Amino acid sequence: MRAIYHPDQAGHDPSFFLVKGRVERSRDSPDRTEHLLAGLAQLGLPVEMPQDFGMGPIAAVHSPEYLQYFTSAYDRWQALPGDPGPEVVPNIHPNHYAATYPTSVVGQTGWHMSDTNCPIGPRSFAAAYRSAQSALTAAEIVMQGAPQAYALCRPPGHHAYGDMAGGSCFLNNSAIAAQALRTRHARVAILDIDIHHGNGTQGIFYDRADVLTVSIHRDPAEFYPFHWGHACERGAGVGEGYNLNLPLPPATGDDLYMRSLDAALDRIALYAPTALVVATGLDASEADPYAGASVTTGGFFRIGAAIAGLGLPTVYCQEGGYVSEILSENLASFLGGACSAGVSA
Repeated sequence: MRAIYHPDQAGHDPSFFLVKGRVERSRDSPDRTEHLLAGLAQLGLPVEMPQDFGMGPIAAVHSPEYLQYFTSAYDRWQALPGDPGPEVVPNIHPNHYAATYPTSVVGQTGWHMSDTNCPIGPRSFAAAYRSAQSALTAAEIVMQGAPQAYALCRPPGHHAYGDMAGGSCFLNNSAIAAQALRTRHARVAILDIDIHHGNGTQGIFYDRADVLTVSIHRDPAEFYPFHWGHACERGAGVGEGYNLNLPLPPATGDDLYMRSLDAALDRIALYAPTALVVATGLDASEADPYAGASVTTGGFFRIGAAIAGLGLPTVYCQEGGYVSEILSENLASFLGGACSAGVSA
């Protein structure tokens, strides 16, 4: 298996994170990268630099207004009169059905961010851009015939909609990879195993039948992102039936998780895609600070092996999985399981 990462991705170093009315340090810290790189080293996987495919494949997923905003927001924010803060953080969230798109960077920040957990700093766009290029490079490797490739994507992406950031995510790496795969594959599936629902990915493909979206996650009734990810959300229009959500109860361990994964893999097999993207969240771990589930390190091996057992050309895009004493071991276990399942590295 080939692994892709660009050091510019560590440049995004957010500090603002609002939790129950208190400002804390963001959990999406650059330290995550070091733990994930250590996991790759445990497997003996060298890390390659991504190619640069430019903005075209990103613009195939994200709206022009959003990309124009994201590329300029930090500089415009710093140019505001008074004493603007060091990061771009929204203080208003307008209804998206409003008739007039705002011209102020403050108004646009509310328009293009679903929550406050995606502050934009001086190197946020560069990091997100390289993260997307890592995903695109992994997709290109698979399209050239490799059975699987891993992109160490940070910032992550699955909470980002086509025109809106959220939940530490700016550019939806998994969706960008899937859209790139669509240039050579008639049907692509995305399997999201992050403990948080991939609401942005769901939103991007909700009315499409050419990309099946399946997400296994903690029940959003009382877990982020709260408003999306319920089992009744099945897609719309021609996409009806092409979105599957499998919410999990609290403290889900290995065996219950595997039962949900079996259901997800059955649906994917029935869809008969010719390529797969795995939104590879590791925050279902029993040691993850979000405490959303109780999957063990050995459980991640089983998850990786089961997914690879589909035998599909597969792109793994890193999503969540936050700093704990076993984060690197969890990544090594998951990818080790993927490489053990009869798929050559």
